Amino acid sequence: EVQLVESGGGLVQAGGSLRLSCVASGFDFDYDELAIGWFGQAPGKEREGLVCISPSDGITYSKASVKGRFPISIDNAKSTVYLQMSDLKPDDTAVYFCAAPLHYCSIYNIAGSNNWGQGTRVTVSS
Repeated sequence: EVQLVESGGGLVQAGGSLRLSCVASGFDFDYDELAIGWFGQAPGKEREGLVCISPSDGITYSKASVKGRFPISIDNAKSTVYLQMSDLKPDDTAVYFCAAPLHYCSIYNIAGSNNWGQGTRVTVSS
């Protein structure tokens, strides 16, 4: 069973940075090469896919609103996926979830998963 635990959220001023972490267990990063992604759910809005990576083919996806600001990376040795958030804006305020394995991750789009972490809250003040 895949288990995901996010951390790293908090309160930050606009223009600041945060790094979110998602520690995964129950699968082998090197062997299974599961597609994994980060989603955000802003207050009163639906959860939306932001970034994903498909290790089997090296594909990554970034939603236009976060492209260049929220790169995703994997540390196989630590079984951890990171979301490095920079130039944060008040509109980035949300609960952030990692998910794996994804139903879909391509250069054009991301689909969800049956398996989610508990989320970590990011609040960006203006």
